Amino acid sequence: MQTKTSKNTILLLTAGCFLSFFVFGFTDNLKGPTLPAMIAELNINYGTSGNIFFGQYFGFLITSFIAGLLADRFGLKTVLVIAGLLLVVGVTGYSSFQSAVWLGISLFLIGLGLGAIELGANAAIVEAHPEKRGLFLNLMAVMHGLGSLLAPLFAGWLLSINVTWRGIYRWDIALILLFIFLFSFVRFPKSKEQNSIDFKHIAQIAFKGDLPWFYFAIAFYVAAEIGMSSWLVTFLQEIRGASVASSTQTLSLFFAMLMLGRLGGGFVVQRLGYLRAILFASIGSLVCIAAGIFTDFSFLLPTTGLFFSIIFPTFTAAVSVDHPENTNSILGILFTFAGLGGLIGPWVIAWVSDLLGLQLGFSVGIIFAALMLVAVYILEKGKRNGKNT
Repeated sequence: MQTKTSKNTILLLTAGCFLSFFVFGFTDNLKGPTLPAMIAELNINYGTSGNIFFGQYFGFLITSFIAGLLADRFGLKTVLVIAGLLLVVGVTGYSSFQSAVWLGISLFLIGLGLGAIELGANAAIVEAHPEKRGLFLNLMAVMHGLGSLLAPLFAGWLLSINVTWRGIYRWDIALILLFIFLFSFVRFPKSKEQNSIDFKHIAQIAFKGDLPWFYFAIAFYVAAEIGMSSWLVTFLQEIRGASVASSTQTLSLFFAMLMLGRLGGGFVVQRLGYLRAILFASIGSLVCIAAGIFTDFSFLLPTTGLFFSIIFPTFTAAVSVDHPENTNSILGILFTFAGLGGLIGPWVIAWVSDLLGLQLGFSVGIIFAALMLVAVYILEKGKRNGKNT
């Protein structure tokens, strides 16, 4: 951003980005606690529900790439306002349609909106706080965690008083409208990169050095996190015999751990360094997932959120530091791979569960976490050896 940007502008922009991530977390994580009710109403199997979820992450995948290019061409404000409009249309459709096909299309629109928020808000924070981007990206992610924490609690409470899963989603529309209203009036300073990208050079810019390892690592991370958040409630109810209240509260605890980890994680990351912090977090998350599924220590499943907490925002910070030019477009590629992970994670779990049972399907998250660890180890080793990432 330009150096003459006022403190008030930065403050309002930061507040808007934080709100956008709250909306992101709340909207995205209504689907997990409402999944059993949706399956029961539509009388569908795990695979069909996985196909419906596929729509959201396919949308996220597409818009993550497009949003980076749009941000460079037209500015971040345009991207974020469009994101809100897509969410309104998508949530309205998802809470209304009966057909699995139209439900998937509605989630596709929601995915488009969430992907645009992911790129737009992260890029705005990177530009607004260049010296403390790791700290502010983690703090913004706290708001995502808060929205994610409240979503299952809110959904669980409404389900307990016999509100339908569709009615739960309709409450989300008012929150999204507030988000649109705020970003319609927040003044965005011009990015110095605006209109600078050449479509012919995207691949050359976005795949140089060790950037592909960042993309693989974040894809496997998101596959593990979204797979867990999407299927944890169903796993606990059907495999561990948990109640609706207990299972939704456990999902909220998972997001509480994410939020708390990000609240303090930004300071830890500043001390340890980006890749070393991600490496330690990857090891911890792998241990928690495996032990939580295959031992009696079920409490370790929500504890995974503590280790997951710093990974995504710290990846964002690491990439933006190492690649200060064409940041919006590079982040767009990064979030595209994140969208690919989100698309694959819950979908693979759904179909493996249909074929081999829900416990083995849910344990696919262990494989995702292990692959993430390998990619992060390669990145960290390359950094120690002085290779340019």
